[in-house]
Amino acid sequence: MPQKTLSILVLLLALAFAAAPLLSGGFRPEQFPVTDAWPAQPAGWAFSIWGLIYLALIVAAVIGVLRGGPDWTQAAGPLGISLSVGVFWIAAANHVPLLATAMIMVMAGFAILAWLRSGPAIWQHLPLGLYAGWLTAATGVAFSAALTGYGLLPARTAAVLMLLAVLAVAVVILTRPQSDWTFAPALIWALIGVIAANVDPLNPVVTGICGAGVLLVSVLALRQSPASYGRVR
Repeated sequence: MPQKTLSILVLLLALAFAAAPLLSGGFRPEQFPVTDAWPAQPAGWAFSIWGLIYLALIVAAVIGVLRGGPDWTQAAGPLGISLSVGVFWIAAANHVPLLATAMIMVMAGFAILAWLRSGPAIWQHLPLGLYAGWLTAATGVAFSAALTGYGLLPARTAAVLMLLAVLAVAVVILTRPQSDWTFAPALIWALIGVIAANVDPLNPVVTGICGAGVLLVSVLALRQSPASYGRVR
């Protein structure tokens, strides 16, 4: 696909992705056979970061259309796949939660790939890093909700396992040569949101894991430098 056409397509997908939440919401406990609370889900205010992510992706896509370049072309392909799935994610979450769980894993995987492929320019790396970091956390939340909602695991057990899985993925990503700090802020924000959701009543296991995770992710991110920017060919 020509570079300009790909960039325009990504811009259209970013706009559609940002508009999708206007139609409906996400998972609801009453959609599942077991309606227990989900300890891995952040407090409601934490989801406000989506506004920043939508805006950042749209700005990046606009600059991509105007300026383009080989770096953006490498990132635009996987980003377009992630966004094309994301456009339909909320509709799936409202009707087929298991499908939505699989979809968000695909979204996160291609978002991470797009971020790793993006160039060193902040207009590319920061929006894609925020998007990839938040989706990494969101994938853990979705799997936790599915495991609990279908009675496969108790709510706390599912939350602990998925939080540990998210942190394991984060460690792998943040220690790669292609990594940098831009993946970390949204993930840290999600972990802080989970802590806030589990303070009253206090869930010491979940808050402890998230607190340790915030510290770990922060340390790994601070070890990165602008010189560590890289690409996956």
